[in-house]
Amino acid sequence: MHTDASGWKTRLDPDLAARYAGDGRWRNITLAESARLCARDYPNEAAVADDSGVLTFQQLWDQALRLAGTLRDRGLQPGSVVSFQLPNWRETLAINLACAIGGFVCNPIVPIYRDAELKFILANSKTRVLFIPDRFRSIDYLEMIQRLRPDLPHLEHLVLVRAEADGLASYASWAGRDVPLEPFARTDPDAVKLLLYTSGTTGNPKGVLHSHNTLRAEVQAVTDFWGLSRDDVLLMPSPVTHITGYLYALELPFLQGTKAVLMERWEASAALDAIQRHQASFSIGATPFLVELVAEVDRRGIQLPSLRLYGSGGAPVPPEVVKRANAVLPNCKTFRIYGSSEAPTISLGIAQGDPAERGATTDGLIFNHEVRIVDPESGAPLAPGLAGEITARGPEVMLGYTDPSDTEEAFDADGYFHTGDLGYIDENGYITVTGRKKDLIIRGGENISPKEIEDLLHQHPAIQEAAVVAFPHARMGETPCVYLVLRPGRELDFPGLLAYLESARLARQKFPERMFVVDDLPRTATGKVLKHVLKARAATEEIHDAPRLLVQA
Repeated sequence: MHTDASGWKTRLDPDLAARYAGDGRWRNITLAESARLCARDYPNEAAVADDSGVLTFQQLWDQALRLAGTLRDRGLQPGSVVSFQLPNWRETLAINLACAIGGFVCNPIVPIYRDAELKFILANSKTRVLFIPDRFRSIDYLEMIQRLRPDLPHLEHLVLVRAEADGLASYASWAGRDVPLEPFARTDPDAVKLLLYTSGTTGNPKGVLHSHNTLRAEVQAVTDFWGLSRDDVLLMPSPVTHITGYLYALELPFLQGTKAVLMERWEASAALDAIQRHQASFSIGATPFLVELVAEVDRRGIQLPSLRLYGSGGAPVPPEVVKRANAVLPNCKTFRIYGSSEAPTISLGIAQGDPAERGATTDGLIFNHEVRIVDPESGAPLAPGLAGEITARGPEVMLGYTDPSDTEEAFDADGYFHTGDLGYIDENGYITVTGRKKDLIIRGGENISPKEIEDLLHQHPAIQEAAVVAFPHARMGETPCVYLVLRPGRELDFPGLLAYLESARLARQKFPERMFVVDDLPRTATGKVLKHVLKARAATEEIHDAPRLLVQA
């Protein structure tokens, strides 16, 4: 392990840093340096727009600089953690930039987190300053943090955004100070810049560490691969407290002066209006966003000529969803992408000139990473084309977790990060994710991929969502069990399900032996289905306990 310039322990070593800097994949440019150039070159151009207004690059730089000065005056030093638990508001760009200017570590926290998650993250990160709204939607953030504060000795300052309260600091006052500022020392591009807690499907979240160099490597790669320019406009529906929203809304605009449009909350009609109003040209979001946007476009019977790229990921994307999007949005190249907080974009969709079909049937072309498929048990590399665990290394991969033991467990001796995902690489260099290592169903010694069954089920006209999990079986060990969310007004019984799978020529041993129809599926904050919850429910749930319908073969 290595200790960075501000005291954080990471897996970065000088040889690795020299290798990535030597081949040009690490530019050794900080976000503050990029933002200062944007303010100089495009001072009056919009950097970010949200429902409350617009900030130009110069306005954003001025606010961030004053905010960084206030944070320094409050005793923060390089490496100190500054957290925010905010919706997609334009102030988040200034907070993130202020951290970059001062060398502080930015820790975005998902707005839907409550006492348990928030307390763990603030304590684990040793957060010294927290930015929050007083209230948003139905949540009283101020009341929540006041409950937790006695157990958070490191939390020195609470700052309200778009609100004021007696005895508390406000964003407006901190970012509006008009006092001379001493220059800031240049931040080490290899120092920890971002601390982002994974939403994990089990246990406490893990704190992922990224530097200026790892983050810039990612946004540079996506800019190069997608051919983005300063004329492009991003629509960001994903929370900026997730890796997707953070990278493309809070980091990418400063690479070459690209405008970001933030959505405070997802609503398909509002998204369509925003695309038209701002002439948005690209977007990245989870599967539900894409499904609902396409449905709204189809309902209105319109075109979106400005929108040319849509990357979908974060959770499994059924091929039919992408095919439907390409049919309804003929001017927009829609594709699946694959990555995680730890390794943000292992794949980036389809290359120029490649068939659009690959954007639907694979998770994209590997770019800027070395990927090795290994045996899930032994870790031995597998021959090309064989399915196994996906491991990756490259300039975008995280510097480690806050817990060094988690870091040691996640990386092998060759520096490959073990994703826990299963998949294979085809002869064209495209990767296809087939499921999670821990979600495999082992029936009589044979591995069954839930995703293979789910992809078939998502093609059924009555099925809106499907989740396949293991169900205990006395003789076979495990068999598949399926949870279904049906489309409004549609019905499907168990014999109908089996008949459909038979017609699709799925191997009979992969047929689900139980079927539940539910109103919705349990999810993480990032939209991933909590399969361990469904698996536990399937193992204990009796026929009469099912939410609506349970049929057993």
